[in-house]
Amino acid sequence: MRDKTVDVVVIGSGMGGGTAMYHLASTGASVLVLERGDFLPTEDQNWSPEANFSEQRYKNAENWKTPSGQSFKPGVHYYVGGNTKVFGAALPRFRTEDFQQIEHFDGVSPAWPIIYQDLEPYYTKAEQIYRVHGLRHEDPTDPARTSDFPFPPVSHEPVIEQLADSLQKQGLTPFHIPLGVDLTTDGGCIRCATCDGYPCKVKAKSDAEVCAVIPALRSPNVELWTNAYARTLTLDSRGKQIESVEGSVNGEMFSIKARHVVLACGAVNSAALLLRSSSQRFPEGLANNHDLVGRHYMVHNNSALLAVNPFQKNSTTFQKTLAVNDFYHATSEHNYPLGNLQLLGKLNKGTLSAARPRAPKQMLSWIADHSVEWWVMSEDLPDPDNRIRVTSDGSIQVDWTPNNLKAHKQLLKETRRMMRKAGYPIILSETLGIATNSHQCGTLRMGTNETNSVVDQYGKIHSVSNGYVVDSSVFPSSAACNPALTIAALALRSMEHLSRSW
Repeated sequence: MRDKTVDVVVIGSGMGGGTAMYHLASTGASVLVLERGDFLPTEDQNWSPEANFSEQRYKNAENWKTPSGQSFKPGVHYYVGGNTKVFGAALPRFRTEDFQQIEHFDGVSPAWPIIYQDLEPYYTKAEQIYRVHGLRHEDPTDPARTSDFPFPPVSHEPVIEQLADSLQKQGLTPFHIPLGVDLTTDGGCIRCATCDGYPCKVKAKSDAEVCAVIPALRSPNVELWTNAYARTLTLDSRGKQIESVEGSVNGEMFSIKARHVVLACGAVNSAALLLRSSSQRFPEGLANNHDLVGRHYMVHNNSALLAVNPFQKNSTTFQKTLAVNDFYHATSEHNYPLGNLQLLGKLNKGTLSAARPRAPKQMLSWIADHSVEWWVMSEDLPDPDNRIRVTSDGSIQVDWTPNNLKAHKQLLKETRRMMRKAGYPIILSETLGIATNSHQCGTLRMGTNETNSVVDQYGKIHSVSNGYVVDSSVFPSSAACNPALTIAALALRSMEHLSRSW
């Protein structure tokens, strides 16, 4: 048995856990970070479409199940840096309205217990930590900012610049995606075609390992254990405080005692950890007296859309630079919000073959040479019946039925119309399912009291005095934005609150 006592133990090193340890490193507190995986290796396969998409080389999570017992491979990556190792580096802020109650086609997106202004200074700091490039006021829905982006926007290549001009002539307001890449003066980004969905071989993507974990580990008070699986949390005799974290590291059992425990395992695994941590006081799982742990699971309604211009080759290498938010809010034409459009990283024959292995390679190559690819994203509304469970054999079960699909179908319709007007007559699209869960959130929702939420506005677990959650599980709603920067901002706010309490 490996025993250790520290001031703070952080479970997980993705965007939430990595940012938390970044802040805690400056406090002088003794910090131990438990990461279920290891460092993702730097190797030639980092930039291989076949390795990443056909072989799914870096999808190292265990299989999860649907209620019918069907097994699927989730889009989850157990590495130092978590899912940010393969994210597309899009780092937008949530809109001001995303923190308020919003009416949608299929229901209501609830208000958060905080407002945008509460989070704004932490967004600013997170953009600095993660080297965000963007252009202030270019996005018509961009919330108020106290400062400019740390770095100028990532420029469009010629075909994308031409597309942006065409969209502007349609009356739309395309803008540069806020991106976390190292295009600083001495930066390592080479604007390659293998950023979105790939690990960065040259460490130039602003993932949590590069920007938060490695800098934090330079502090003598911070320690990282890799291949360390946190199995359960135990309570003290009064049932009011987490006493220890129990698990194993490289096959050796451990028991960690800490003054404070910070969960950052991701929306599914943080909920699963609490569900596994049953006790006499919490027979259905820690913090689960009101049967809220694991409920309100959300992922975005996502589709990939390929727009093909048979008369023009797309020579773009680094494509993920353009987004459109003209359909994000309700308008005179649409009574309800539809969502966000952003370019995907440029697809090629290899990535298309992974999705359509039986299709002729020559045809896929021609499509890739003539296409522009979009990620079409709409809000998934919180539903208590969409939830995470831990089955009797210890497996994770995901109960999820997508909702707000009318908005998503309308957004796809608008995207097709937009691209046809821009000169792309052939449109192909696919709506993604339960295994595409990189934007998962909502299972330990934030709220004002224990009867309607699991954590408070700072991410502190209501029912225990020393437990915090700093990942997307605390989101009361999913919005229609990439969640990474909001996770980082919330983690900074939570850890500042924790350190002030000392």
